[in-house]
Amino acid sequence: MSLPRFATRAGGAAGSGPALHVVTFGCQMNKYDSLLVEGRFVARGWRLVEAMDEADLILFNTCSVREHAEERVYSWLGELRRAKRARPDLVLGVMGCLAQRAEEEVFARAAHVDIVCGTRQFQNLPDLVEELVARRADPRSGQAAAHRLLATDPSPRVTVDRSREVYTGGPAGYLAVMRGCDLSCTFCIVPAVRGRVVSRPLPEIVAEARWMVEGGARAITLLGQTVNSYGADLLAPPSGTPRGPGRRGRPDLADVIRALQGIDGLARIRLVTLHPAYVTASLAQALAECDKAERFLPLPAQSGSDAVLRGMKRGYTSDLYRRRVDLLRAAVPDLELSSDWIVGFPGETEEDFAASEALLAEIGFAQGFVFKYDPRPGTPAAGRADDVPAAVKKERHARLLAAAERAALLRMESWIGRTVTVLVEGGAGRRKGLLRGAGMHGLPVAFPGEESLGGATVRVRVGEASPYGLAGTRV
Repeated sequence: MSLPRFATRAGGAAGSGPALHVVTFGCQMNKYDSLLVEGRFVARGWRLVEAMDEADLILFNTCSVREHAEERVYSWLGELRRAKRARPDLVLGVMGCLAQRAEEEVFARAAHVDIVCGTRQFQNLPDLVEELVARRADPRSGQAAAHRLLATDPSPRVTVDRSREVYTGGPAGYLAVMRGCDLSCTFCIVPAVRGRVVSRPLPEIVAEARWMVEGGARAITLLGQTVNSYGADLLAPPSGTPRGPGRRGRPDLADVIRALQGIDGLARIRLVTLHPAYVTASLAQALAECDKAERFLPLPAQSGSDAVLRGMKRGYTSDLYRRRVDLLRAAVPDLELSSDWIVGFPGETEEDFAASEALLAEIGFAQGFVFKYDPRPGTPAAGRADDVPAAVKKERHARLLAAAERAALLRMESWIGRTVTVLVEGGAGRRKGLLRGAGMHGLPVAFPGEESLGGATVRVRVGEASPYGLAGTRV
């Protein structure tokens, strides 16, 4: 049997126990969740393998933001149908956002899948696998349905205790400070599949960050669907008690940044992803005061048209977006920004699209990610007529993408001739002899060097620029 090989991470855990292979689709939160899953299985005596055909259990951690992401999962599941027939004891599991959204539909489309596990249940996967194996061994559970497990209850709180694991996330690791989303953007499936916001206690976040740094992490990306809304769901102290940190006594993202600033050995603090409505003076001040906080923020605008923003229920106007950017840049003048954009949202006119072009050019983004509107089942906008023709979407996508690349190139070219301090994160893909990393402004930098520099900070003089990053030589 010859199956595709996926790189989960370098160096799977050794041992003689059953073997696990995890395939991760989508966002950084999914990558983080995959690490949590792997850690739980390793604690039960499992080992991690790089090849599917060596695994006893294959898990797909899925994304549901766009239809294409879901279809890729079903395509891989189809490829594994023959392997499942050849090895009936092989366990196939689908976890994450697709599992939460589709539930029984996954079994209907891929009958050879054994476990479908949602976004708040993945921590129980080792128990689910043990239950599945026990059912298979029980002669009384003969029907195929008895050999399937569905776990998509969205209510449990995800608990994270990695203190008994070995950190394997490399120089740049991920740490979720919260889960879920309380917003109601009409194009987005995330609130439906990730649930309401649940913020983690600040001491728990700091403890995990220290554990990561002790294991070799030099940069930590703080994750949340709207990471700068961290703490909004936490209880304030009782009336009459001394004020604590954050707004109305609740801890906020500024407090998290300041707490991580004090961790020896940590070089960089990164944030993914922010929402304009939650940008505050407190956050801007923390970014200005904490020299470990990277001068780079993903702040999706989605559109420059107020009419489209209302239809999307984004909770801000283009003018408010500008004022939030002004607030941040007043505190951190050298701040670099990235933005997501959606073209072809229902009702978008040529005038609306022109407003997006204008906002993009005005702000000056170092990165821009442009998407054609894709109706997602289960979202409020799915009930609206998808009335922008496909050809128009394609043309606007090409125009805005070209504008985003022009804007990015202008920001990148401003770095030519300057020396930047780069945190080395690894090799530059297939380009042998080149390393990749990021400067304090979050911009990708490639330069010649030895792999032994992984995790180190080096000074690089920038000599070249493209819309996608910088290149230079080590000083």
